[in-house]
Amino acid sequence: MTQKQKPEIDFIEGPAPTELVSTDLVQGDGAEAKPGDTVDVHYVGVDFDSGEEFDSSWSRGQSIEFPLQGLIRGWQEGIPGMRVGGRRRLVVPPELAYGPAGGGHRLSGQTLVFVIDLLGVK
Repeated sequence: MTQKQKPEIDFIEGPAPTELVSTDLVQGDGAEAKPGDTVDVHYVGVDFDSGEEFDSSWSRGQSIEFPLQGLIRGWQEGIPGMRVGGRRRLVVPPELAYGPAGGGHRLSGQTLVFVIDLLGVK
């Protein structure tokens, strides 16, 4: 598999969605991620409203591996069905991310946009 570059996340026009929006940017052809799997991903996350990056495995120079059930619901619902080698954009409303404003997390109340490259599943 060719090494991908860190994705640029284009500003999304219009109001923030109230439900999870999943868009395949690149179709993978490897193993399919299923609920409960452990996934190895590269990702970048930005705030929907400002477009400001808040997190990126690319910036740390390495992918990250974790069990899906330990992640925000937007990832638990948005990654299954992806295939290794794929790149997917998830637009995650607060209810599927870090909860409503005032929820104690610095991203509470925000709609988040992630671009995720699926590198492996276990």
